[in-house]
Amino acid sequence: MIICSNCKNTNMDGAMFCAECGSQLVGKDTLITQNISTKQFEKAREEKPRPGSDSYQPFDGSDAWGSLHLLDTGQVLPLSTKNEFTMGRISEGQPIMPDIDLSPYQAYAAGVSRLHAVIKREAGRIIFIDLGSANGTYINGKRLTPNVEQILNHGDIVALGKLKLQILVKSN
Repeated sequence: MIICSNCKNTNMDGAMFCAECGSQLVGKDTLITQNISTKQFEKAREEKPRPGSDSYQPFDGSDAWGSLHLLDTGQVLPLSTKNEFTMGRISEGQPIMPDIDLSPYQAYAAGVSRLHAVIKREAGRIIFIDLGSANGTYINGKRLTPNVEQILNHGDIVALGKLKLQILVKSN
């Protein structure tokens, strides 16, 4: 047991800070620096799929006609190749999968439905449709009527429930 010199609280062996007052229990002279082996990380890097293998799918986004900028995380999801994408989150046992899975971006907590919306490029326009989602879809703060097409413009903010995305459209 380690006794805090500040408040005299008894702390467990190995504790670095007092559970009672938060004071540092271990002095700078008693801290030990250790080398960490990176062999496990090197092995994982070597096991990544290589070009030519079935699971390797290179993607650079250069052919994207637009992208979704996730405002909470700053990540950008390119929209390329196809002209229409369903958006939502994957759920166990769900037979229909969205083209854009927002599960990794806390979609469930933000209220994104499994099949929430569609974004598509049609005749030079970007169209967005809410698919009758439980928590709704908003464009620049205005709630969409389910199953009704809405034109999007470059820079519009779309909220799927509470998950906010900015639409970025590549100019021709």
